[in-house]
Amino acid sequence: MIILGIDPGTRITGYGVIKYLNNTFIRIAGGSINLPANEPIPQRLEIIYSEISKIIKKYKPDEFAIETAFYGKNVQSAMKIGYARGVSILCALHNNVPASEYSPREVKKSVVGKGAASKEQVSFMIKTLLNIKSEKIKVDESDALAIALCHAFRFKNPVKKTKDWKSFIEAYPERVIQN
Repeated sequence: MIILGIDPGTRITGYGVIKYLNNTFIRIAGGSINLPANEPIPQRLEIIYSEISKIIKKYKPDEFAIETAFYGKNVQSAMKIGYARGVSILCALHNNVPASEYSPREVKKSVVGKGAASKEQVSFMIKTLLNIKSEKIKVDESDALAIALCHAFRFKNPVKKTKDWKSFIEAYPERVIQN
């Protein structure tokens, strides 16, 4: 399975393409779409759509994963990230690639084991999990690869739906602590 992860932004949009096969993860590609700061937002969104479309056509991902919007103190920034997210998701759907969304905490927790992990911790684990030796990875690419890995982990350990405690215990006997 090939997964495209996107870290959306209107200045820099990171992308990472991984292959998940037989419980192993392989980095296929990664990088960033650098957007001209002097261009108006609509033109930047067009560039994001166009570049992601090229990436999809080149690597033919089976799945698309993107980070959900994070609201900080700046409402304008959150709105702009929302625009980048919308265009990215639309591009995936126009190319018949199913899209999934993950919160920043969920991504960090799946890759590092801690939802409040630093960018450096995420980058270290990305390099470790994908066996990247000496190469320096930019933050946007590292985040995009983390998003793709988060999605892959969902397939590796799918969550079984349960309706009550009894069915939960039957589905996950290894989680029951015996005294």
